[in-house]
This record gives sequence, C-alpha cells and structure tokens, in this order.
Amino acid sequence: MIRLNDILDKLTTYNPAPDLELVRKAYVFCAKVHQGQTRLSGEPYLVHPMEVAAILADLKLDVATVTTGLLHDTVEDTLTTLEELEEVFGAEVARLVDGVTKIGKIHFKTKEESQAENFRKMLLAMSNDIRVILVKLADRLHNMRTLQYQPEPKQRSIAKETLDIYAPIANRLGISWVKSELEDISFRYLDSQVYYDLASKVAKKKKEREADVEEVREILAQKLVEHNIKGEVSGRSKHLYSIYRKMQSRNVDIDQIYDLIAIRVLVEDIRECYEVLGIIHSTWKPIPGRFKDYIAMPKGNMYQSLHTTVIGPKGERMEVQIRTLEMHRVAEAGIAAHWKYKEGKGYDEKEVKRFAWLRQLLEWQQELQDSREFMDTVKVELFPEEVYVFTPKGDVKAFPKGSTPIDFAYSVHTDIGHRCVGAKVNGKLVPLKYELKTGDIIEVVTSPHHTPSKDWLKLVKSSRARNKIRAWIKTEERKRSISLGREIVEKDFRRYSLNLGKLQKSGEIKRVAAEFGFVAEDDLMASVGYGKLSSNQLIGKLIPEERLAEHQERKETRVGKVIEKLRGKSSSAIQINGVDDVMVRFGKCCNPLPGDDVVGFITRGRGVTIHTADCPLAMESDPERRIEVTWNKDKKTALPVKIRVACHDEKGMLANITTAITNCEANIVSASIQSTVDKRGLNTFEVDVTDLEHLNKVINSIMKLRGVIRVERLRS
Repeated sequence: MIRLNDILDKLTTYNPAPDLELVRKAYVFCAKVHQGQTRLSGEPYLVHPMEVAAILADLKLDVATVTTGLLHDTVEDTLTTLEELEEVFGAEVARLVDGVTKIGKIHFKTKEESQAENFRKMLLAMSNDIRVILVKLADRLHNMRTLQYQPEPKQRSIAKETLDIYAPIANRLGISWVKSELEDISFRYLDSQVYYDLASKVAKKKKEREADVEEVREILAQKLVEHNIKGEVSGRSKHLYSIYRKMQSRNVDIDQIYDLIAIRVLVEDIRECYEVLGIIHSTWKPIPGRFKDYIAMPKGNMYQSLHTTVIGPKGERMEVQIRTLEMHRVAEAGIAAHWKYKEGKGYDEKEVKRFAWLRQLLEWQQELQDSREFMDTVKVELFPEEVYVFTPKGDVKAFPKGSTPIDFAYSVHTDIGHRCVGAKVNGKLVPLKYELKTGDIIEVVTSPHHTPSKDWLKLVKSSRARNKIRAWIKTEERKRSISLGREIVEKDFRRYSLNLGKLQKSGEIKRVAAEFGFVAEDDLMASVGYGKLSSNQLIGKLIPEERLAEHQERKETRVGKVIEKLRGKSSSAIQINGVDDVMVRFGKCCNPLPGDDVVGFITRGRGVTIHTADCPLAMESDPERRIEVTWNKDKKTALPVKIRVACHDEKGMLANITTAITNCEANIVSASIQSTVDKRGLNTFEVDVTDLEHLNKVINSIMKLRGVIRVERLRS
C-alpha cells in the first residue's frame, strides 16, 4: 500500500518548492470523510485516492492536481460540499474536483446517448482545465488494476469502455505508459484465454530475446563511442496488446512476429538523432518503406522520434527508435511533460493549445446536436492512423488514414471543399477517390459551378469534411423543399381564390405557421415540400369550415399519396399511421426485426424503406422524409438476420452451434466458417427469426455452449 510519504517524496523529486502542507491537509481530510468506507477488495476506501494521487505524482503533475487526486471522490461519495472544499483547499482545487465529479454523473435514456454525452462532459471539462481528464485517467488506471474484485459481467463492460475510450484518450494525450497498461489489462479481461496464451509464449522467448538485445546494445554502444556521441541504448519488450493487434492485422502467429523487441537510442540533440540513423543503416541493412521521420513531422500528440526497421545480427527484423532525451520525456508523459505550472498562475495555455485535435473536438461538440453524429466524430478523432501530406507551399497537414483529396480540400477552406472536382498529387491528376499517402504534395482542382455530392460521404474520413458535406446537403434539400412547398401551396390556394403573396403581407401565413409550431414561414413551406403537411391543412386554418365542406376536391398529403398508391400491393409486418398492408422494404444495412425501434424513410417511386432507429444510413438521410412506423403485432413474418459467433476452434464446435440454432426453431439460410491463426473460429450465420425476442433466444442458446467466446448481431 502506498504511503503519504511516498507521494510527498515523489513531489519533491521534480518540484523544487511544493506546498506539501496542502497535500498533508488533503490526506487528513480524505481519511476523515472516507472513514468506515471500504472497496470491494475489503481494503479501506482511502487506498484508492492515495493510489490515484501517486499516479498523478508519477506523471509529475503540480500540487493542485495531486491534491485533487486525494479528494476526487469526496463530493460524490461523502457528504462533503464544493463550498467546503473551496474554503479549506482554495478555488482551484475545488474547481478541479467539481470537473472530475461532473464527468459521467448524468444518466441518459440510451447507452449510445450516455456515451456521447459523457464525452461532451469530458471535453467541456478539458476545455476549462485539462488536468481534470488527467485525474480521471489516473482514477480509471487504479480501478483497472483492481478490476478482479468486480463481478465478471462488470469486468467485461469496464474493460471494453477502457479499451474504447480511456486508452485512446491517454494515447492522444501522449501518455504512452498509461495507454499501454490500460490496453493490456483490458485485453486480459476481454479475452483471457488468448491473453494468457500469448503471455506464456512471450515469456518462453524472454531469455533468448534478452541475449539478442544485449548483443545489439553492445554493438551500438561501441559505435556511438567511435563517433564521439554520448547516448543511451536500451531494449524494451512490446506490450502484449500491441503484439496481439499486430498478429491480427497481419493474420500471423507470434512465431512470425519478429520485431517483439524495440531498441531505443537516446541522444542529446536532433543532429545526433540523424547521425545515429546513418550509423545504424551502415551497420545493418534497412528494410525499405519502414523508415518514419516523426521528428520532422510529429504525431498529433506531440510524439517525436525516428523509427526504422533493420535486419539484425541474426537475420531477424529489429525495430529501432532514435530520439532526444526531451523527446523521450514527451513520449512517456505526453501533455504532462509540457506542464509549465507556476504557483498562483495556473497552467500554461499555450502548451494545452498545441493539442489541435482537442480544440477541433470542442468545436464539433458544440456544432453537432445529434449524439450519434458526435460519436462518429469522436471515434474518427480518437483512433487515427494518420498520414502526413504537403500543401504546394510546403506546409504539413495530418489526416486519418484513408483520407482523400476531398478531406484535404475541406481542410483548406469550406468553399474549396464544396467546389473540389479533382486534385493533382505530386503533379499528376488523380480522381477524388484517391487515398492520400504520407509525403504526397496535394493541389486541389476546383470549378466555380461544382457542388458536393451525397456520395462524397462514403469517400471522406475526416470529421471536418463529413460535417461540412452533411451541412451543405441539408441546406440544399431544405431550399428545394421550400421552393416545392411554395409551388404546391400557390397552386392549391388558387382553387379557393386565395393569394399567397397577399396572405404573407397581411401576416396570415405567419399566424398559420405559428399554429403549426413553426418559427418562420419558410419552415412551414419546407414541411409542405417534404410532404409532412398538406396544403389542405393550411387552407383549413384560413377559410371557414362551411366553405371547405362545399369544396369536394381534397388534396392528399404526399405521404398519404405514397400510402394510397401502395395500399393493397403487399402485405407487411409494418404499419404506417395505423394503415397496414403497405409495400415496404427492409434496409439491408441494418436488417431490422420486430422489437427493434424503427423509422420509415420515403423513397420516391420505391415505397417506404424501414431502418432501425440507430442505423447510420437512416441518420444520414433527409430528416424531413422520415416517418413514424410501428410493427404490426398481429402479423408474424420470418426475417433474415446475421449473427457472428467467435469460439475456440475445437472438434464438434460447429455441430453444437448449428444444433443450438435449430433447437430454437430458427432456420439457417447460410453459413461462413473461418479459422484464425490463434486457434479461434469466426463463424457467420444468416438465420430466419420472427422477432427480437426470438433472436435473443438463439443468441442465449449459443452463448451457453462451452468454448463460445462471443455472439453478436451483425447490422449489415
């Protein structure tokens, strides 16, 4: 167990004049308010805040942050108030504790919405003071270290959230050791059999690798002496999750992963980095295409190093990293290494602003109201495999892997993006679907009359480009709907001798718009254009009922027209506004089932397409053409759905799975069977089920089988 003196000793190693009395006071306060509380392990609750404070001291953070680590749970888990903290410890500590307390405190309707809103809270907290997220990361790290005391379902959900959310944030903040530890612990709980199998294989090769590293270290150290370069050479084993990801991406076994060890050379300045690179390449043969210069083009989290892979003394691949001592400090501690904290002055804003990705996320979280759109944005920004390209003037721009010239065009200016028709890469014309590669020089080709296309959404990777294209499409569709709505209204008004222009001048249309809940007249016209309102509904607000009764002709709404045309053409499990027997299609992108929340989308000439409410394709569609639909509970229809079963590759496993499915009275339409190098089976089945309850019965039946790791429903 960590002691108070251990934390104080850590503080004094990097802070010449720390306010140790504040930390001591926080320790006494924390011990008092948490007295009698215990963790699931049976330990006193005080152990947790102490460990969090120690992690923050390891990150070499200021006294206020370490103090916050001790107090971070006091407001949430005890009767302590923020006012009390401010009075005892000052406004700064109280503000940090408040920020940590607020993250994840609100409960939301859906899991996805909760995840999105928690991200918003996190980002807003970071925008005020990024130390809040550093405390949250330390809190999560210690909770992961003690995850064994949680029940198994909670272990998996916490591990999944950590791998999806917290490890990428640690990576983007540049704190590599925290990221690696979070990944390895998550991996252990999410797939323990694979984890321990891999750990065992890595351990067997440990002595052999250590001998190889020592040989390389001695050769390199001698070479540095010969060239009068002061440097430090060391070897490090790659952490298990990174090895596992490499095995998965290359589809190979561990015996075929040769660069399990990375050699690291630390020197005093940048000039010596390139000198050492030359020495290494003259000593061992470099592998083409495996050199990366992150010194000239740093990563988004400020990481700088030279990376190269060479054929080592025994003919095996060997990865080498070369960096200065300062670069190493940043690589290990990330933003914490750039902490320019001064007593009474807070943190250095300039250092925090170096995180351009964080600024962008903060801007987008204000722009994007839709939770799902926001989550798409977050995932793109948290999981980037970046490529670095040049503008014609030589400026460097970073993009997610797979980005196209359209992404580049929108990064220059929104109007450039809208008018982009092509690009020149390294002086040669390329199509818009061309994927950018590191080192490309990009020049955008524009046309003044060109406009974005919906298809562009399938090509772009950056959040900025996607958001700008979506905004343009929504604006243009609205313009067309307003124009169409105005035409429909003018035409139908003439049948009743009504003049739209005069009614607008008199304020009558504005009154009608307000009665329908619209702020502006254009909103009313757009609703008519989309088919959500009919001109008859407007007329009903403008002329007496007697006059309407005399008039026989009734103008149906556009949605009503679609329904009338399609009525009787097919029998369906879907009802629209209480009308069944409507021709519908089910979206193959999401394969909705009775029991799923669904939404209808009017497709001109093709009826109504049914999507699940959370289908990304439905979310990208024109919201004005969505209609409410419900399942017809009286009609049972077998619908296809795909499920993926991950299992251990054992004899008889496939037979057991198919038996489990057929025992649930579900018909197997097709099956795809695949074995992986780590002796796992990945099986995809298309089965006919009647509803969501039937599907869950099938899934639960499969999950009960010994050797099954995971069963998931595939949306496409």
